[in-house]
Amino acid sequence: MKKLNVIFFLSILFIGMFSTSIKAQDKPIQIALFNPVQIFPENTSITGLRLNILYGKNNNVNGLDWGFVNSTTGKQVGLQMGFINLVDNGFLGLQSGFVNLTDGKFEGLQWGFVNYHKGKVSGLQLGFINYAGSMYGLQIGLINIINQGGAFPFFPIINWSF
Repeated sequence: MKKLNVIFFLSILFIGMFSTSIKAQDKPIQIALFNPVQIFPENTSITGLRLNILYGKNNNVNGLDWGFVNSTTGKQVGLQMGFINLVDNGFLGLQSGFVNLTDGKFEGLQWGFVNYHKGKVSGLQLGFINYAGSMYGLQIGLINIINQGGAFPFFPIINWSF
């Protein structure tokens, strides 16, 4: 089982790192105590690894994003794990946290106590409270809301839209 977890983790990391072309201005690593006390300023894109001890903020992040509060103003691709995850302009991959707040297009798995996505979700939301503006996929949780196009606008335990 440990080998399977390692393979899954490395797969997500490599998908995030190589799914987009690396630009010369992208930085391979970011370490942040809190914004603006971080290695690179918030308008920098990170392709590789971002570690946020308290709060980190960057433009785009591709790869592994881990910390207490993770904030991305652009697009996020890969694995994002934190207590609070904030993404403003789309997500592709696995997002895991107590609170996940995203906007734009979301593709993948959103796993947390509260999953809130204003835009379109393609994939799975797994949590206590799940909200999607619109959805092509499945919600599993105590409170499941799909604002537009769901099988039900609100349904406990499971809700879907295909």
